[in-house]
Amino acid sequence: MYLSKEKKTEIFSQYGKEQSTTDTGSAESQIALFTYRIKHLTEHVKQHRKDFVTTRSLTQLVGKRRALLDYLYRIDIERYRAIIKLSASASKTCLDRNKVPTAIWPWGLFVWPDAILL
Repeated sequence: MYLSKEKKTEIFSQYGKEQSTTDTGSAESQIALFTYRIKHLTEHVKQHRKDFVTTRSLTQLVGKRRALLDYLYRIDIERYRAIIKLSASASKTCLDRNKVPTAIWPWGLFVWPDAILL
């Protein structure tokens, strides 16, 4: 399994609000966990381009993470900026949701997974 218990505790201790291994419910730790899962699924979709179920799951995860980021933005702007800064230092991708490249496919609008990682 790609996400073991040890990896989860590492993510929670590194990105959690209280920097503890038991901080599983804070928005920061959930965003970090979603980001890790999104990166893993993105690599899978790159190799298996016709796996539409995983593509849908990836899109749902991105939406959940975006909702949590919007929540942090509304509630506490400093926590939002901190998680964006940590995520931006971890990877070099597009953070502005208005600049995300999109494509029109026959079945609708699709957002490229590479550009929506934090």
